[in-house]
Amino acid sequence: MGKVALTLVIIGALNWLLVGLFQWDLVSAIFGGDAIRESSLLSRIIYTIVGLSGIYAIKYLFEDRSQVRE
Repeated sequence: MGKVALTLVIIGALNWLLVGLFQWDLVSAIFGGDAIRESSLLSRIIYTIVGLSGIYAIKYLFEDRSQVRE
């Protein structure tokens, strides 16, 4: 269940990266709605940071969490 949740978070973050960089909402484009979003520069910077964090989080999908930490 944790990997499913992490995958959804990463997908959401990558969508925000697209909004931040290109003002294009992939989720709205796929499921209907206005795919072009007008945002302020500050909003776009924040969306881009969230998206980059999602790219960074991809590495956690492949970590082995079964090891016991001491």
